[in-house]
Amino acid sequence: MAVEAHATAKYVRTSAQKAGLVLDLIRGRDVNHALATLRFARKGVARDIEKVLRSAIANAQTKDGFGGDVDRLFVAACFANQGPSQKRIRPAPMGRAFRVVKRMAHITVRVAERPVKASQTAAAARARRTGKSLPKPEQEQQ
Repeated sequence: MAVEAHATAKYVRTSAQKAGLVLDLIRGRDVNHALATLRFARKGVARDIEKVLRSAIANAQTKDGFGGDVDRLFVAACFANQGPSQKRIRPAPMGRAFRVVKRMAHITVRVAERPVKASQTAAAARARRTGKSLPKPEQEQQ
């Protein structure tokens, strides 16, 4: 049974479109690779997304049935929904006024545990019993 967990940050002061650009970078990747990607992303919203991802990882660790290996977690889904917008007025020439819309987003990240293949678990159990290391997979000859 694969463990799934999610975390949501609401009312983040960025547009959903800008957050979606960064979320596209981490969708489907394992969590360690996603955290490294967010650390070096050159967008301001990447820090907020990193917080949400860390929270989702922590939520997965507290769930019943979690295997204990964070390396098996991956970003199953991530999306940014549009939140409420603040409307402001900016003075314009000749007595007019321009409208400024300050957008917000709700960012959700869902992580899941990758299923372990039955052959891998049997080989790992056998290696633990005998005290030997796992055999390396054979590379194909060309």
